[in-house]
Amino acid sequence: MRVRNKPWAESRMNDFPQYMIQQAESHKGKWHEVFGNNNPLYIEVGTGKGRFITGMAKAHPDVNFIGIELNRNVLVTALDLLIEEELPNLKLMVENAAELQKCFEKGEVSRVYLNFSDPWPKTRHAKRRLTHSSFLSVYEDILLEKGEIHFKTDNQGLFESSLLSISQYGMLLSFISLDLHNSYYDGNIMTEYEEKFSSKGSRIYRLEAAFNN
Repeated sequence: MRVRNKPWAESRMNDFPQYMIQQAESHKGKWHEVFGNNNPLYIEVGTGKGRFITGMAKAHPDVNFIGIELNRNVLVTALDLLIEEELPNLKLMVENAAELQKCFEKGEVSRVYLNFSDPWPKTRHAKRRLTHSSFLSVYEDILLEKGEIHFKTDNQGLFESSLLSISQYGMLLSFISLDLHNSYYDGNIMTEYEEKFSSKGSRIYRLEAAFNN
């Protein structure tokens, strides 16, 4: 989906340094200082407009959250939501998922959320999927021992390829749902895409997996 260019987005982000992380590399190994506590740190890779990460931060005030998005034109909407909610346990930053190791030390992150990532359906683009082994190795490097990935999508093909990639990587699957909204799972917080697709009758797929390290 094409995203409208917002030339004012960067300026808007610069106006709210209490929410937007600049020069994330300078905080590597020191994120507890940024939040002022030693609470667990959960990150969402591909935050989009921020509904999920904002809802999670509201529901879990004893956890620190960072929403990560590469597209400023999208993330500025998440910033507006955060400004409205005034959540001290949530920060946002513009960053490439492939470069997270420069932002976080080994074991500094407790959980990674991947929600409705670009499916990159063509085989030649498989390495761009956020559940490809190359990205899994990045997450493994920043997560604590037995750290978890929680993944949701409406795309059956992406879910199947993710199950295969995660299994082949040697991760341990602890939860799999082929129809999340008609499952026993409690506490689900929807993203914008999730609400849109589920309202049209699409199944939502979800998994939880831990690194076996």
